[in-house]
Amino acid sequence: MNVSNSPPSAFRTMWREIYKDKIAFIGLILFCAIMISTFIIAAALDEDTVLDGHLANRNLAPSAQFILGTDEGGRGMIGMLILGARNSLLVGFTVTILSKIIGISIGLVSGFYGGHTDNAIMRVMDTWLMLPSLMCIIVFITVIPNYTVVHFVLVMTAFSWMGTARIIRAMALAQRNLDYVSASKTLGTRNIVIMLREVLPNLVPVITVNLTLSLAANIGIETGLTFLGFGLPFGTPSLGALLSHALAPYNLQFRMWQWLPAALLIFILMLCIYSVGQALSRAADVRQRKV
Repeated sequence: MNVSNSPPSAFRTMWREIYKDKIAFIGLILFCAIMISTFIIAAALDEDTVLDGHLANRNLAPSAQFILGTDEGGRGMIGMLILGARNSLLVGFTVTILSKIIGISIGLVSGFYGGHTDNAIMRVMDTWLMLPSLMCIIVFITVIPNYTVVHFVLVMTAFSWMGTARIIRAMALAQRNLDYVSASKTLGTRNIVIMLREVLPNLVPVITVNLTLSLAANIGIETGLTFLGFGLPFGTPSLGALLSHALAPYNLQFRMWQWLPAALLIFILMLCIYSVGQALSRAADVRQRKV
């Protein structure tokens, strides 16, 4: 068989779609640049020094000494912005990865086995989906004594896996009746091997799209909850915590350096991720693939 006539791999198709879409390509480069530079600079910073601050430097406007000015605690906003971006990205990535692992596992089992197993899992999932997730997260964060970042990540993960599970379940239901699955069962291949080695690779494009868009959603939820005071623990740098400076009317109008950089960074991150996600979504659509 001529290799050149074989269909392109899923990752090659996704990369080709991103490369064709200049906005998505620029978004991917910009997001990677922001993420890499944020983690590198944050690793080089002395976090205790950044968080200490000096009261003599309270609410200073941007200058040569303080590029983005200072906050009410005399802390340099540039350092707070870097640490806040790192923490928001870490929380977003961690929640996304954990929720995808749970959602993909449950969705695969539910869709592949079907029958009573699928019915039981779906009834539990439907009940879980009926709960108002944001309100439940706020309640859990409120009642947990001395909660930490780990508690916040686990609570967010507990309410973030259902959408992925439903998507994977629907795809697995379609895959379980195809010839290659029937052939593997006839050969005596174990179900777990069929799911992981044969069914799961065919779901990679859908998983990639879902993971990308979920990352943006989780970063947005974290920043929103922290902005409202129900996110990361008090004193932990976050883009949402920096954005909360705008709650004070005086800061909103006269001290924009305390919240505007964080707002712009959130906007840029969301725009970059969603532009890449849209390109990946087109690549995952079989009807638009070029084989």
